[in-house]
Amino acid sequence: MANTMKMAKKPDKDEYQQHLRLVLLGIGGVGTIGFTIQFVFSVITVGR
Repeated sequence: MANTMKMAKKPDKDEYQQHLRLVLLGIGGVGTIGFTIQFVFSVITVGR
């Protein structure tokens, strides 16, 4: 763990914003997929 902490560096502002953008895009993508699946199945069950 000590070696990892020695090698680690604090990200600069641009790198931090890029990582934040990727994480938010991933969360939004997973949420969109989940919402779409829930919506499709709710329409299918209402149609019965």
